Amino acid sequence: MSKRQEHGIVYRIWRSFLKNRLAVIALVFLVIIHIIGFMAPWVAPYPYESIDLIHSLALPSMNHLLGTDENGRDVATRLIYGARVSLSVGLVAMTISVTLGSLLGGVAGFVGKWVDSVIMRFTDGMLSVPLFFFLLTFLALMGSSLTNIIMAIALTSWMPAARVVRGEVLSQKNLDFVTAARALGMGQKRILFLHIIPQCIPSIIVASTLCVAYAILIESALSYLGLGVQPPIPSWGNMLSNGRGYLWSSPRLAFYPGILIFLTVLAYNFLGDGMRDILDPSTGSRIEKEGTSGG
Repeated sequence: MSKRQEHGIVYRIWRSFLKNRLAVIALVFLVIIHIIGFMAPWVAPYPYESIDLIHSLALPSMNHLLGTDENGRDVATRLIYGARVSLSVGLVAMTISVTLGSLLGGVAGFVGKWVDSVIMRFTDGMLSVPLFFFLLTFLALMGSSLTNIIMAIALTSWMPAARVVRGEVLSQKNLDFVTAARALGMGQKRILFLHIIPQCIPSIIVASTLCVAYAILIESALSYLGLGVQPPIPSWGNMLSNGRGYLWSSPRLAFYPGILIFLTVLAYNFLGDGMRDILDPSTGSRIEKEGTSGG
């Protein structure tokens, strides 16, 4: 395939993605929320730990666009810093879990035999464990540091990626390009990591978007229960937890972080669904044929 044809296929994939309005809106929303979150020190109007008890529970105003919380802290500032924490936990936990799951699933599918049996039985065993209660126990024993939260989420969310990658590897390992690589004398590791795993990237990308959504939701739930990110560091989960006591007097304190969690998780799911539709093998084959015929 020529470079011109490859560029044509990429263009057609992008054009097909743009036709999915929900996925496009989700992508725009996620880009905006990530930029704001990671630029928190520069865009937040106040320090997140700044307390002003005289103006506690103040209504929205020009000085505090979303009002203040029970300690007089600016709610908009804490939402921005909370986005930074919650999204960071989601992205780092996703990176670790998807990498681990891809490695285990790739090895299980490629090697097969007893290795496949051991890895997949362990995966099935992890899926059968009530993971949320395992997370609560782990954090209660080990402490609720940010590192522990990320590792706990990552080490309990790699299983779907492992199953997806294993299935992809099983469908790829007997194809002609793998047989040709073996005939050229390539080692097993090189064939797996340079030829087969790259073919699984579309499925890995989709699994990653869903994993980020899962990680954000779990971190928020843990923080809501008091075992996640600890004050004074804000996260959407602990802001939602703090707002519980003011549901009748100041319901906005729980509404703001709650709606952001809802919209972010929903956006990641819409983005994952859109990417799955575009990166589906049948869709990719159709686009490639269109590109070939058009080129």
